[in-house]
Formats: sequence, C-alpha cells, structure tokens
Amino acid sequence: MKTLQFREALREAMSEEMRKDDRVFLLGEEVAEYNGAYKVSQGMLDEFGPQRVIDTPIAELGFAGIAVGASMNGLRPIVEFMTWNFAILAADQIINSAAKMLQMSGGQYHCPIVFRGGNGTAGQLGATHSQSFESFYAHVPGLKVITPSNPADAKGLLKAAIRDEDPVVFLESEKMYGDKGEVPEGEFIIPIGVADVKRKGTHITVVSFGKIIKIVEEVAEILAKENIEIEIIDLRTIRPLDFATVVESVKKTNRCVIVEESWPFASISSEIAFHLQSNAFDYLDAPVLRVTQTDTPFAFSPTLIDEALPNKDRLIEAIKKVIYTQ
Repeated sequence: MKTLQFREALREAMSEEMRKDDRVFLLGEEVAEYNGAYKVSQGMLDEFGPQRVIDTPIAELGFAGIAVGASMNGLRPIVEFMTWNFAILAADQIINSAAKMLQMSGGQYHCPIVFRGGNGTAGQLGATHSQSFESFYAHVPGLKVITPSNPADAKGLLKAAIRDEDPVVFLESEKMYGDKGEVPEGEFIIPIGVADVKRKGTHITVVSFGKIIKIVEEVAEILAKENIEIEIIDLRTIRPLDFATVVESVKKTNRCVIVEESWPFASISSEIAFHLQSNAFDYLDAPVLRVTQTDTPFAFSPTLIDEALPNKDRLIEAIKKVIYTQ
C-alpha cells in the first residue's frame, strides 16, 4: 500500500492506462500547460506530449463533441471538465450523442469515453457552481455514473472506466482532491457497479456516496458510543447501482437512512427508497428516511450553506428517529 492524494490517485490511473494503451488521451481546459485546474494532470504533458494531453478552448460542447467523434473512430478519450457545472454546456454531446450512439447505430459504434471533473459543493461558489449531478446523468440510459469517496476507489474505478466500452460520467468532489488515503500497489481495478460495505453494523443501514461518506463515518463513531451500530454502504457507482448489497444489508438491520449531497426531488435516495419498498418491504421495521440538501438553489452565505447541506446533526436526528429513540 502507498499513501496518495485523491488527485494523485486519479493521475496515476490515467497515466497507467495511457502507458498501456496509446489510444487513450486526455483533453480539456488547462489540462496540459497549466497541469490541470486542480493539478490532477500535473506532469502528464511532459510524459505524453501535446498530441495526447491536449489543451482546449473554453468550449465544452465543442471538445466533448470531438471526444465523441474520436471514440467512434477507435480512440479512448478522457474529457476533463473544470467543473461539472460547466459541463451543462456539453450535455447535448453527453446525453444526445455519447449515451445514445450504441443504440442508434444498431450496435455498430461504441463510445468509450470518460467524462470527468469536479462535482458538488466546494464552499462559497454560489448556486451555479455548487451543483451535484449524480441523479441528472444517472437518469439517462446509456451512461454509467461513478462517484468515488477516497483515493483508492478513485484510482480503481477510473481505470475501470477508461477500459469500459460505454461512456462513463466520473464525478469527483472539488473538496476531496487534497484528501489522502491508502492505495494498493500495482495493478488495481474496482469493478463498476459494486458497492462497498465500509462498516459493519446491526442497528441501521446508512447508504451514501462521495464526500458525504466522511460525515457518515463521523456519525458512526459518535453513535457507537451510545451502542448504536451503523452499517455503512458506499455506493461508489450510481449507475449501475448495486441494489443487491443495499437490500441484503437492510434485511439484516431492518432500517435505512440514505444520505446525499443533492436535492431531494427525483434523487438517488428516492430511487433507493422505492427499490427497498419493492424488494425488502417485509424486512423494514420503520420507514426509509433520507437526508439531502435543502430543495433550494445553493446559497453563497456560509450560514445558509451550513443549513442547506447534510450534516452530522441532521443525520443523527434521522437515525434516531428511524430506530425510535426520539
């Protein structure tokens, strides 16, 4: 094992795959000369050269379209968006081209692309720069959606995404690039669509993903002192979603709270709650609750930010409500 920052794990994944396969290349705003807006691609221009690490104009729709065409012609692009908020401009290429190409071509054209970049809230960036897009892209057939919560998962899942034959939306928290964690040495790949049971417990299942997992782990430590044992499931992959692991956990604990950074309406937590009532209803001893961002555009004010996001107090309240201790 070795200790890497989140950004270093991503860089290692891309570099290893580019050394292995000369069809893989990286393009996006400031990925080359500037070493990436968050320094994820630091040093990659020096190693791979300007034909494989390509600076683009500020034109997300344009360079996403270039990547779709390149993938249809046998290459394997990695597209870095400075943030997923800016990728809204490229949604036509992601949703109407990449996601639908295999079906619309009758199976003749795959689009092996990874679309990746910063996602979610990152402090006082305002409503238009603080959005979480998991449910937005998971709604679209033809896309795979991944949100890692630690450096090891970031590396293993990004390598799997680069090798995948379908377009993958890879969502990275802007606030996690400096996080450090243990990453296995050598070849390391995590299969897409497999959740991780991060902590075993008997009283309640808490399901989450991305940077919110850190809050869930803190709450688990707090409640363990009150003899409340939480089973934590990190989804890792949002589509395809590992419903089986969630259902098996709930069959054991009989209770569930789902935590996510995005809005409540038509959310990932809504989908999981529906699946549980369809496939584990007889095992539930309480309603499934969820803790999400408030159903408003994100604020700039620090006070309102604290009120809007899932936090330890809101999660503890939900857990205790589900296990009938308050």
